[in-house]
Amino acid sequence: MPEVRSTCPYCGVGCGVIIEARGGEIVGVRGDPQHPANRGLLCTKGSTLHLTARPLVAQQVRALAPELRTARGARRQPIDWDTALDHVAERIATCVQKHGPDAIGLYVSGQLLTEDYYVFNKLAKGLLGTNNIDTNSRLCMSSAATAYKQTLGADIVPTCYEDIDCADLFFFAGSNAAYAHPVLFRRVEEARRRNPAAKTIVVDPRRTVTVSGADLHLQIVPGTDVALFHGLLHLLLWEGWVDRRFIEAHTEGFAELKALVREFTPALVTQLCGIRTEDLVLAAQWWGQARAVLSLYCQGLNQSTSGTAKNAALINLHLATGQIGRPGAGPFSLTGQPNAMGGREVGAMANLLSAHRDLANAEHRAEVARLWGVERVPEAPGKTAVEMFEAARRGEIKILWIACTNPAQSMPNQRLVREALAAAELVIVQDAYRTTATAALADVLLPAASWGEKDGTVTNSERRISRVRRAVEPPGQAREDWRIVVDIARRLQRRLRPGRPSLFPYASAEEIWLEHRDTTRGRDLDITGLSWEMLERDGPQQWPFPDGASSGRSRPFEDHVFATVSGKARFVAVPYRPPAEPIDARFPLRLATGRLRDQWHGGSRTGTLGRLFGHAPEPCIELHPAELARRQLRPGDLVHVTSRRGSLVLPAAASDAVRMGEAFIAMHWGAEFVAGCGDERPTFGVNALTIDALDPDSRQPELKHAAVRVQKAELPWRYVVFGQVPASRQLELQLALRAHFGAFGYACCVPFGHDDARAGLVFRGAAAAPVQVCVLQAIEQVFGLEDAAALDDARRGLRSRLRAEGGHVVAIALAGPVEALAAEVWLRELLGRPLPLPAHRLLRPGAQPPAPTVPRGRIVCNCFDVAEAEIRRVLATANGNALAHLQAELKCGTNCGACLPELRRMLPA
Repeated sequence: MPEVRSTCPYCGVGCGVIIEARGGEIVGVRGDPQHPANRGLLCTKGSTLHLTARPLVAQQVRALAPELRTARGARRQPIDWDTALDHVAERIATCVQKHGPDAIGLYVSGQLLTEDYYVFNKLAKGLLGTNNIDTNSRLCMSSAATAYKQTLGADIVPTCYEDIDCADLFFFAGSNAAYAHPVLFRRVEEARRRNPAAKTIVVDPRRTVTVSGADLHLQIVPGTDVALFHGLLHLLLWEGWVDRRFIEAHTEGFAELKALVREFTPALVTQLCGIRTEDLVLAAQWWGQARAVLSLYCQGLNQSTSGTAKNAALINLHLATGQIGRPGAGPFSLTGQPNAMGGREVGAMANLLSAHRDLANAEHRAEVARLWGVERVPEAPGKTAVEMFEAARRGEIKILWIACTNPAQSMPNQRLVREALAAAELVIVQDAYRTTATAALADVLLPAASWGEKDGTVTNSERRISRVRRAVEPPGQAREDWRIVVDIARRLQRRLRPGRPSLFPYASAEEIWLEHRDTTRGRDLDITGLSWEMLERDGPQQWPFPDGASSGRSRPFEDHVFATVSGKARFVAVPYRPPAEPIDARFPLRLATGRLRDQWHGGSRTGTLGRLFGHAPEPCIELHPAELARRQLRPGDLVHVTSRRGSLVLPAAASDAVRMGEAFIAMHWGAEFVAGCGDERPTFGVNALTIDALDPDSRQPELKHAAVRVQKAELPWRYVVFGQVPASRQLELQLALRAHFGAFGYACCVPFGHDDARAGLVFRGAAAAPVQVCVLQAIEQVFGLEDAAALDDARRGLRSRLRAEGGHVVAIALAGPVEALAAEVWLRELLGRPLPLPAHRLLRPGAQPPAPTVPRGRIVCNCFDVAEAEIRRVLATANGNALAHLQAELKCGTNCGACLPELRRMLPA
């Protein structure tokens, strides 16, 4: 069977994968044991990649042909590629000639390949003459990049994965790595097993799965990270645990920082952060006495109006103690997307130019203009992500070109985004998926190739460049992103700059990469010593890798010469500021968003697999049990979650992971899966609530800190329908069910099940009064329930349906007061099984489950479809090593290992 080495398209760990293809179809995937990022491991998401690439999935959710909407409100119609490309080029050219180049905005993605990114950037800044190009990496990594530049002089991650094997203190800050970067977290766990003396500190307002294995949890008040880091430095100075020789020889600006942190006494810091003084002192002691400290951080620091300050304050700790530039030591920003690093390398952001050049630097602009063969690169700053949509809403940006990202799900303050898309004269969406919330709002849809269908490179969190390779041809008429851009750019050049040599002469991804390589000569990310052949022959390589070098550098600052004018790192004295939006009597809870273990971003890919919903099958807002009790709420009650921007109805869940006064919602739940009418207006997922206030330096929005209130939703009428459907129609039917969301105050529809042939769908709804029968009939028809066994009680408002095929239960619908749906828990267990009793006996009010029907509960191990009930059953009989007994009996935790932290939490004390 043909095998192709490539790279996983999910998080920034950059795992190598081996793709198995047969007959033009991807049929398998496994971890690449030769790839240094993962050494053969894959998480639940990566190990199911082949299932998301099946033709039966592509036929239902992929964009397979260009589509054009000729008038607002009309349906898009399929068109041929030449017509689509001509239309886009003509509209953009006309807009530029009429309104100027800044009337165009390009919003791209950290999921693009480096070559895609490069041509997008060149089209905007070199051909059109606008800096209005930004990326969804602005939402995740811009604060980290800005802080690296402020302190180290350049956007350079100074660490590598090998440092995990050498550290004796792991300092996680704002990172639930066990969920967000599971393969890297496995490596941390393995390093701790080899070195039992190593310590782990986790700084997080939530008690996450990452916390479960930590030696110390600093459960700070949300947004107080800067105060904590200043407090740690205060103690390090007091106890003499700083490296004064390093500070004197290799840094500058320490006096100002020292004066600032003098005020951050343990008494003040513990009051601000809500932690114990002894824990603060212990953390400082462990840091000050550690041989090698590796800090690992992600969105908890970045997504904040103080994101740059949080990053810089943490880097200050490393500089003050000399914990940088040597094995096991340094500040390690964990990248959120597979190629956010590559986008920064090619300058595809509103404030950057190729090879980490600064747009504000006239010399850098001149260099890029010479490299590209254009007269000039525009000087005016471009609009960053949120600013771009604000400009579109105001009418300043007329055309939005969105590629490989879903801002109608992922951007904060969804009302702003929806209004911007409605105001734009033309919305072009270039995407592999036609089912995203953004694709639904596009005037032009350009079908793009996806993972396993394109060639190029990506750069992971440790600056390692890996090849992405095609295993199969794209489905339908989908094309590689860079080809789409080049085809439009050539048409634009004929209209805007006729008669000049082509700026886009490329015939392959390799040709684009070679031009990108040449722009890096002499820069901090110099890769002129690399070649396409070397990447093919020798595998992934780290930058910098200048001409004449035999390998890349694992740790760029081992010589302690930094990328500043003086060669010294800079301390940054940043003040502590609370979150932009205060909590008050009207909005008394602080809402944070974050990741689930088995979903990724908006779920356009992971959301196609029922098995990836087993661990978290429905959205919820997590509140502390005492918070629920104080509000007279029970787990499962529907609540209005309201911020100053919008409202959403969700089930409430009790969780001791959050403290009183705080709340959590997973970031993945967008309008594709959940919606309703929370405040008399349509709502669009979790980001109807989040705030778009920006960090003043990085322009990254504060997705982590929104003030909300929670009130019980008076939606006593409930409806649930679930059943097996053909896998070849599952996603098509899910899309059809989404059309009925508006009839409910709360509605949710997700796939479920581990069977690839017979998939499952569940639709949930709630309303203040029974929904019209015609709507219920339309929903039930999707499940083939129109001629099913029925049991209704109009007086009590009950409606029940059960369908069996060949004596096996296939689908069930239940409607009525919330109490009437209690039987769902055990009725779900009957799906696919022989009908144990006549349907009317199963559906009648108060019916008891036929023995033995034991609800399985949540799926804990996705690899082997192992649920909570099975785990608890085996643990009840375990002797000796309970984990080993579990693994032997059920295999859970023996494959990808993503479930291991949760399994350990379930073990007997």
